[in-house]
Amino acid sequence: MGEPGKQGTDALEALSWRQSVASLLAVALLLGLGSYIVAGYLHALGWALVLAIALWPLYWRFRRRLGASAPEELPPLFFTALVGLVILAPIAFLAVDAAAEFRQLLGYARAAEGTGLPVPDALARLPAIGPWAAAWWEAHLSHAGWAKELAQQLNASSLRQFGASLGANVAHRAVLFAISLLTLFFLFRSGDSVVSQCRVASTKLFGARGELLAAQMIASVHGTLNGLVLVALGEGLLMGAAYMLTRTPHPILLGALTAFAAMIPFAAAFAIGLAALLAAATAGMAPAIIIAAWGFIVVFVADHFVRPNLIGSATKLPFIWVLLGILGGAESFQLLGLFIGPAVMAALMSLWRELSDEQEGSRA
Repeated sequence: MGEPGKQGTDALEALSWRQSVASLLAVALLLGLGSYIVAGYLHALGWALVLAIALWPLYWRFRRRLGASAPEELPPLFFTALVGLVILAPIAFLAVDAAAEFRQLLGYARAAEGTGLPVPDALARLPAIGPWAAAWWEAHLSHAGWAKELAQQLNASSLRQFGASLGANVAHRAVLFAISLLTLFFLFRSGDSVVSQCRVASTKLFGARGELLAAQMIASVHGTLNGLVLVALGEGLLMGAAYMLTRTPHPILLGALTAFAAMIPFAAAFAIGLAALLAAATAGMAPAIIIAAWGFIVVFVADHFVRPNLIGSATKLPFIWVLLGILGGAESFQLLGLFIGPAVMAALMSLWRELSDEQEGSRA
């Protein structure tokens, strides 16, 4: 028989081990259940977190300038409303512009339905695709009654189903946007407390390297914001000015499309190419060549000099890993992945550098 004291110690160790396993299982179960419950809102919460991190330096300066005498709810409420206005105003403007264009197009189609639409001369002059586009137009739109044939091909029930699905999707997006703004408000209001809690938790979980990883990921979000969003807005403004000067139709809409496409590396070329084709069809080849040449210069400078320096200097990543993080993140998480991808890659690279430094130190 063993000693009583030793048996008691073994029993306590076994109990402690079982309690640890049970605690880990309970934590894993709670995390899985919580993730399942909020799975439909993770994108909204992620956007709120990204916006809070990206705008926190501006918010902190604004709150400090207001002083302690200002109401506690005023700074977070003002910044949240400002974010909502900045996001909603362009969407509302583009929606109104698109609705006006749709009404004009519908009226034009109704007026021309009785006689058909002749092939536009500018369409046939388009480079490469002109003959094919002119042939398609002549086969489908040049004869009378084409609108009736198109209406007969569309099922009324399918149109109603599409409208209901579109309305439900818009309502769901509106709810997600409202949740994201509400979460952003609470993050602004309780930002200091959240940061303090995250520091304590990261130190307990990862030790001293936890805060280093968090700082690296935050720097990555700031760098991605500057390198993607701000540079994309600059590209949109520069190209929008070119669209206006060359009298390309809908220059503001095309500029917004270019800015949106420029957030994804190398995607701005497609928007600029579309604008060049539209300019060739309406204004001639000279404006199209100007747009294509100016667009090549803008995209080349932004993608090869400005963007790599802004993102790479902040994340301390080679541009190839930044690019893989952006493309892989966008493929996995849509637009939110543009920020998540580089942040994850920055954290992994930080861990790798720490590991390789430790190995080199042990060899020395």
